[in-house]
Amino acid sequence: QVQLVESGGGLVQAGGSLRLSCAASGSILSINSMGWYRQAPGKQRELVATIASGGNTNYADSVKGRFTVSRDNAKNTVYLEMNSLKPEDTAVYYCTARLREILRSQRDYWGQGTQVTVSS
Repeated sequence: QVQLVESGGGLVQAGGSLRLSCAASGSILSINSMGWYRQAPGKQRELVATIASGGNTNYADSVKGRFTVSRDNAKNTVYLEMNSLKPEDTAVYYCTARLREILRSQRDYWGQGTQVTVSS
């Protein structure tokens, strides 16, 4: 069974930085892409950033120039470096991976989320 575990969330003042990590473990054959979504109370979950196996990245317009997504393929880990944080970045951040398990077709997995709170 595949598990995704996030870490690195916390409380930070506006203008500060945080680095989130997410490690995938289990009977993984290959990972097509990994990324981050976030959800604030009363709002829909939204895409933040993704990175494909070949290294192509996509970012939400609201975080371009401030956030950087990267991955360590050998460790099945994705990172999100968040700089110049704003109060509107406050949300639960969820890690996701599109991957193949041994003897299974491609499917999506989700972590349990890590809270990021930005104070003004």
